[in-house]
Amino acid sequence: MNHSTKAWLIVLVTCICFKPGKAQQPAAKGYAPVNGLKMYYEVQGNGAPILLLHGAYMSIEGPFRQMMDSLSRTRKVIIFEAQGHARTADINRPITCENMADDAAALLKYLKIDSADVFGYSMGGGTALQLAIRHPQKVKKLIVASASFKKSGMQPELIQMMPGFKAEYLEGTPMKMVYDSLAPNPKNFPVLVEKLKALDTDVQDWPASAISGIQSQTLLIFGDADAIVAEHAVEMFRLLGGGKMGDMGPLPNKRLAILPGTTHMGVMMRPQRLLPVMEDFLKQDAIPPGYM
Repeated sequence: MNHSTKAWLIVLVTCICFKPGKAQQPAAKGYAPVNGLKMYYEVQGNGAPILLLHGAYMSIEGPFRQMMDSLSRTRKVIIFEAQGHARTADINRPITCENMADDAAALLKYLKIDSADVFGYSMGGGTALQLAIRHPQKVKKLIVASASFKKSGMQPELIQMMPGFKAEYLEGTPMKMVYDSLAPNPKNFPVLVEKLKALDTDVQDWPASAISGIQSQTLLIFGDADAIVAEHAVEMFRLLGGGKMGDMGPLPNKRLAILPGTTHMGVMMRPQRLLPVMEDFLKQDAIPPGYM
Protein backbone atom coordinates (compact mmCIF):
# COMPACT_ATOMS: atom_id res chain seq x y z
CA MET A 1 0.00 0.00 0.00
CA ASN A 2 1.48 3.35 -1.02
CA HIS A 3 1.55 6.38 1.26
CA SER A 4 -1.25 8.22 -0.54
CA THR A 5 -3.56 5.22 -0.26
CA LYS A 6 -2.77 4.79 3.42
CA ALA A 7 -3.34 8.49 4.05
CA TRP A 8 -6.70 8.42 2.21
CA LEU A 9 -7.99 5.56 4.33
CA ILE A 10 -6.89 7.22 7.56
CA VAL A 11 -8.65 10.44 6.52
CA LEU A 12 -11.79 8.47 5.68
CA VAL A 13 -12.16 6.74 9.03
CA THR A 14 -11.01 9.84 10.92
CA CYS A 15 -13.62 12.12 9.34
CA ILE A 16 -16.55 9.85 10.09
CA CYS A 17 -15.69 9.54 13.77
CA PHE A 18 -15.43 13.10 15.08
CA LYS A 19 -16.29 13.79 18.68
CA PRO A 20 -19.99 14.45 19.17
CA GLY A 21 -21.47 17.47 20.90
CA LYS A 22 -23.86 17.35 23.83
CA ALA A 23 -26.53 14.76 23.01
CA GLN A 24 -30.05 14.16 24.23
CA GLN A 25 -30.58 11.29 26.64
CA PRO A 26 -32.04 8.17 24.98
CA ALA A 27 -35.44 7.00 26.21
CA ALA A 28 -34.12 3.46 26.40
CA LYS A 29 -30.77 1.77 25.96
CA GLY A 30 -29.21 -1.54 26.77
CA TYR A 31 -28.11 -4.88 25.38
CA ALA A 32 -30.38 -7.23 23.45
CA PRO A 33 -29.73 -10.98 23.03
CA VAL A 34 -29.74 -11.18 19.23
CA ASN A 35 -28.52 -14.19 17.22
CA GLY A 36 -25.74 -14.95 19.68
CA LEU A 37 -24.78 -11.30 20.09
CA LYS A 38 -25.04 -9.08 23.13
CA MET A 39 -26.11 -6.17 20.94
CA TYR A 40 -26.00 -2.58 22.21
CA TYR A 41 -28.94 -0.41 21.16
CA GLU A 42 -30.60 2.91 21.95
CA VAL A 43 -34.14 4.19 21.41
CA GLN A 44 -34.94 7.90 21.46
CA GLY A 45 -38.05 9.98 20.79
CA ASN A 46 -41.69 9.20 20.03
CA GLY A 47 -43.68 8.76 16.85
CA ALA A 48 -43.31 6.60 13.76
CA PRO A 49 -40.25 4.35 14.20
CA ILE A 50 -37.12 4.66 12.07
CA LEU A 51 -34.14 2.30 12.30
CA LEU A 52 -30.66 3.72 11.61
CA LEU A 53 -27.87 1.42 10.37
CA HIS A 54 -24.31 2.73 10.65
CA GLY A 55 -21.34 2.13 8.37
CA ALA A 56 -18.14 0.13 8.85
CA TYR A 57 -15.93 1.17 11.80
CA MET A 58 -18.68 3.52 13.02
CA SER A 59 -20.81 3.58 16.16
CA ILE A 60 -23.80 5.45 17.56
CA GLU A 61 -21.46 8.34 18.35
CA GLY A 62 -20.56 11.09 15.88
CA PRO A 63 -22.75 11.66 12.80
CA PHE A 64 -25.34 9.07 13.82
CA ARG A 65 -25.76 10.66 17.24
CA GLN A 66 -26.50 13.96 15.50
CA MET A 67 -28.95 12.29 13.12
CA MET A 68 -30.66 10.54 16.02
CA ASP A 69 -31.05 13.81 17.95
CA SER A 70 -32.54 15.55 14.91
CA LEU A 71 -34.97 12.82 13.84
CA SER A 72 -36.11 12.05 17.39
CA ARG A 73 -37.86 15.41 17.61
CA THR A 74 -40.76 13.88 15.69
CA ARG A 75 -40.02 10.13 15.50
CA LYS A 76 -38.99 7.10 17.53
CA VAL A 77 -35.37 6.45 16.49
CA ILE A 78 -33.79 3.03 16.95
CA ILE A 79 -30.09 2.44 16.43
CA PHE A 80 -27.78 -0.43 17.31
CA GLU A 81 -24.06 -1.08 17.07
CA ALA A 82 -23.35 -3.94 14.68
CA GLN A 83 -21.35 -7.09 15.33
CA GLY A 84 -17.82 -6.25 16.50
CA HIS A 85 -18.47 -2.51 16.51
CA ALA A 86 -18.12 -0.28 19.58
CA ARG A 87 -20.09 -1.70 22.54
CA THR A 88 -21.26 -4.85 20.69
CA ALA A 89 -18.70 -7.61 21.11
CA ASP A 90 -17.74 -9.82 18.18
CA ILE A 91 -18.79 -13.45 17.84
CA ASN A 92 -17.43 -16.34 15.79
CA ARG A 93 -19.11 -15.66 12.44
CA PRO A 94 -18.33 -13.48 9.42
CA ILE A 95 -19.57 -9.91 9.24
CA THR A 96 -21.97 -9.88 6.30
CA CYS A 97 -24.87 -7.70 5.29
CA GLU A 98 -27.11 -10.76 5.40
CA ASN A 99 -26.15 -11.52 9.02
CA MET A 100 -26.55 -7.91 10.07
CA ALA A 101 -29.96 -7.72 8.36
CA ASP A 102 -31.09 -10.75 10.36
CA ASP A 103 -29.76 -9.05 13.49
CA ALA A 104 -31.73 -5.89 12.70
CA ALA A 105 -34.95 -7.86 12.20
CA ALA A 106 -34.37 -9.73 15.46
CA LEU A 107 -33.79 -6.48 17.36
CA LEU A 108 -37.06 -5.00 16.06
CA LYS A 109 -38.83 -8.15 17.22
CA TYR A 110 -37.13 -7.90 20.63
CA LEU A 111 -38.32 -4.28 20.92
CA LYS A 112 -41.84 -5.33 19.84
CA ILE A 113 -41.72 -3.11 16.75
CA ASP A 114 -43.53 -4.80 13.87
CA SER A 115 -42.03 -2.60 11.15
CA ALA A 116 -40.10 0.63 10.72
CA ASP A 117 -38.71 3.02 8.17
CA VAL A 118 -35.04 2.17 7.64
CA PHE A 119 -31.98 4.28 6.86
CA GLY A 120 -28.61 2.69 6.17
CA TYR A 121 -25.28 4.26 5.22
CA SER A 122 -22.43 2.45 3.42
CA MET A 123 -22.16 -0.96 5.13
CA GLY A 124 -25.45 -0.08 6.80
CA GLY A 125 -26.91 0.66 3.37
CA GLY A 126 -26.05 -2.86 2.25
CA THR A 127 -27.62 -4.13 5.46
CA ALA A 128 -30.75 -2.08 4.75
CA LEU A 129 -31.02 -3.61 1.27
CA GLN A 130 -30.73 -7.10 2.71
CA LEU A 131 -33.27 -6.28 5.41
CA ALA A 132 -35.74 -5.30 2.67
CA ILE A 133 -34.89 -8.49 0.72
CA ARG A 134 -34.86 -10.98 3.60
CA HIS A 135 -37.44 -9.40 5.94
CA PRO A 136 -39.69 -7.23 3.74
CA GLN A 137 -42.46 -7.16 6.34
CA LYS A 138 -40.12 -5.25 8.68
CA VAL A 139 -39.43 -2.40 6.25
CA LYS A 140 -41.80 0.46 5.53
CA LYS A 141 -39.86 3.17 3.72
CA LEU A 142 -36.27 2.38 2.78
CA ILE A 143 -33.40 4.88 2.52
CA VAL A 144 -30.07 3.56 1.23
CA ALA A 145 -27.07 5.90 1.21
CA SER A 146 -23.72 5.23 -0.49
CA ALA A 147 -24.06 1.46 -0.85
CA SER A 148 -23.77 -1.03 -3.71
CA PHE A 149 -25.33 -4.42 -4.35
CA LYS A 150 -22.29 -5.83 -6.16
CA LYS A 151 -18.55 -5.41 -5.91
CA SER A 152 -18.20 -3.71 -9.30
CA GLY A 153 -20.36 -0.90 -7.96
CA MET A 154 -17.42 0.37 -5.90
CA GLN A 155 -14.79 2.68 -7.36
CA PRO A 156 -11.85 0.71 -8.84
CA GLU A 157 -9.26 2.50 -6.71
CA LEU A 158 -11.14 1.52 -3.55
CA ILE A 159 -11.25 -2.13 -4.63
CA GLN A 160 -7.51 -2.04 -5.31
CA MET A 161 -6.51 -0.50 -1.98
CA MET A 162 -8.59 -2.58 0.43
CA PRO A 163 -6.60 -5.88 0.41
CA GLY A 164 -3.48 -4.12 1.73
CA PHE A 165 -5.21 -2.32 4.57
CA LYS A 166 -3.87 -3.07 8.08
CA ALA A 167 -5.18 -2.35 11.57
CA GLU A 168 -1.92 -0.62 12.47
CA TYR A 169 -2.68 2.17 9.99
CA LEU A 170 -5.46 3.37 12.30
CA GLU A 171 -3.42 3.72 15.47
CA GLY A 172 -3.87 7.19 16.92
CA THR A 173 -6.95 8.04 14.86
CA PRO A 174 -10.18 9.24 16.51
CA MET A 175 -11.96 6.15 15.16
CA LYS A 176 -9.54 3.82 16.95
CA MET A 177 -9.74 5.88 20.14
CA VAL A 178 -13.56 5.68 20.12
CA TYR A 179 -13.32 1.92 19.59
CA ASP A 180 -10.82 1.54 22.45
CA SER A 181 -13.06 3.53 24.78
CA LEU A 182 -16.26 1.58 24.01
CA ALA A 183 -15.36 -1.96 22.94
CA PRO A 184 -15.68 -4.77 25.51
CA ASN A 185 -12.38 -6.18 24.20
CA PRO A 186 -10.26 -3.47 22.54
CA LYS A 187 -7.56 -6.02 21.67
CA ASN A 188 -10.00 -7.54 19.18
CA PHE A 189 -9.64 -4.59 16.78
CA PRO A 190 -7.37 -6.42 14.28
CA VAL A 191 -10.02 -9.15 14.00
CA LEU A 192 -12.65 -6.52 13.17
CA VAL A 193 -10.39 -5.05 10.48
CA GLU A 194 -9.87 -8.45 8.86
CA LYS A 195 -13.59 -9.22 8.89
CA LEU A 196 -14.43 -5.85 7.33
CA LYS A 197 -11.72 -6.35 4.72
CA ALA A 198 -13.37 -9.67 3.84
CA LEU A 199 -16.73 -7.90 3.58
CA ASP A 200 -15.28 -5.46 1.05
CA THR A 201 -12.99 -7.79 -0.89
CA ASP A 202 -14.96 -11.05 -1.12
CA VAL A 203 -17.41 -11.21 -3.99
CA GLN A 204 -20.87 -10.75 -2.46
CA ASP A 205 -22.87 -9.87 -5.56
CA TRP A 206 -26.63 -10.02 -5.14
CA PRO A 207 -28.86 -10.89 -8.11
CA ALA A 208 -30.58 -8.08 -9.93
CA SER A 209 -33.88 -9.86 -9.31
CA ALA A 210 -33.39 -9.41 -5.56
CA ILE A 211 -33.07 -5.65 -5.98
CA SER A 212 -35.96 -5.34 -8.41
CA GLY A 213 -38.09 -7.38 -6.01
CA ILE A 214 -37.89 -4.75 -3.24
CA GLN A 215 -41.40 -3.38 -2.81
CA SER A 216 -40.77 -0.69 -0.19
CA GLN A 217 -40.95 2.96 -1.19
CA THR A 218 -37.25 3.65 -1.59
CA LEU A 219 -34.87 6.60 -1.65
CA LEU A 220 -31.29 6.15 -2.87
CA ILE A 221 -28.74 8.80 -1.84
CA PHE A 222 -25.20 9.18 -3.20
CA GLY A 223 -22.54 11.85 -3.40
CA ASP A 224 -21.35 12.89 -6.84
CA ALA A 225 -17.82 12.03 -5.67
CA ASP A 226 -18.85 8.88 -3.79
CA ALA A 227 -17.06 5.56 -3.30
CA ILE A 228 -19.94 4.12 -5.33
CA VAL A 229 -19.74 4.46 -9.11
CA ALA A 230 -22.41 6.82 -10.45
CA GLU A 231 -23.44 4.34 -13.14
CA HIS A 232 -24.09 1.75 -10.44
CA ALA A 233 -26.35 4.18 -8.57
CA VAL A 234 -28.43 4.63 -11.73
CA GLU A 235 -28.44 0.87 -12.40
CA MET A 236 -29.84 0.21 -8.92
CA PHE A 237 -32.40 2.99 -9.33
CA ARG A 238 -33.67 1.49 -12.58
CA LEU A 239 -33.78 -2.03 -11.14
CA LEU A 240 -36.00 -0.68 -8.38
CA GLY A 241 -38.36 0.75 -11.00
CA GLY A 242 -37.21 4.35 -10.96
CA GLY A 243 -36.08 6.59 -13.78
CA LYS A 244 -39.38 6.79 -15.68
CA MET A 245 -40.90 9.99 -17.05
CA GLY A 246 -43.19 11.22 -14.31
CA ASP A 247 -44.94 13.75 -16.56
CA MET A 248 -46.58 10.91 -18.50
CA GLY A 249 -48.07 9.06 -15.54
CA PRO A 250 -47.76 8.42 -11.81
CA LEU A 251 -44.26 8.81 -10.42
CA PRO A 252 -42.69 5.53 -9.30
CA ASN A 253 -42.34 5.16 -5.54
CA LYS A 254 -38.55 5.10 -5.93
CA ARG A 255 -36.37 8.20 -5.64
CA LEU A 256 -32.74 9.03 -6.43
CA ALA A 257 -30.75 11.90 -4.87
CA ILE A 258 -27.23 12.82 -5.95
CA LEU A 259 -25.70 15.34 -3.55
CA PRO A 260 -23.39 17.77 -5.39
CA GLY A 261 -19.82 18.26 -4.27
CA THR A 262 -20.15 15.35 -1.83
CA THR A 263 -17.77 12.48 -1.14
CA HIS A 264 -18.56 9.11 0.43
CA MET A 265 -17.78 10.36 3.93
CA GLY A 266 -19.31 13.72 3.05
CA VAL A 267 -22.76 12.14 2.77
CA MET A 268 -22.82 11.72 6.55
CA MET A 269 -20.72 14.77 7.36
CA ARG A 270 -23.18 17.24 5.81
CA PRO A 271 -26.47 16.79 7.69
CA GLN A 272 -27.71 20.12 6.33
CA ARG A 273 -27.89 18.42 2.92
CA LEU A 274 -28.78 14.88 3.93
CA LEU A 275 -31.54 15.41 6.48
CA PRO A 276 -33.86 17.66 4.41
CA VAL A 277 -33.82 15.10 1.57
CA MET A 278 -34.58 12.29 4.01
CA GLU A 279 -37.29 14.16 5.91
CA ASP A 280 -39.08 15.24 2.73
CA PHE A 281 -39.15 11.62 1.56
CA LEU A 282 -40.30 10.27 4.92
CA LYS A 283 -43.27 12.62 5.21
CA GLN A 284 -44.38 12.14 1.59
CA ASP A 285 -47.16 9.63 0.94
CA ALA A 286 -47.48 9.92 -2.83
CA ILE A 287 -46.77 12.42 -5.58
CA PRO A 288 -49.54 13.10 -8.08
CA PRO A 289 -48.95 12.63 -11.82
CA GLY A 290 -47.24 15.55 -13.51
CA TYR A 291 -45.88 16.99 -10.24
CA MET A 292 -42.87 19.23 -10.87
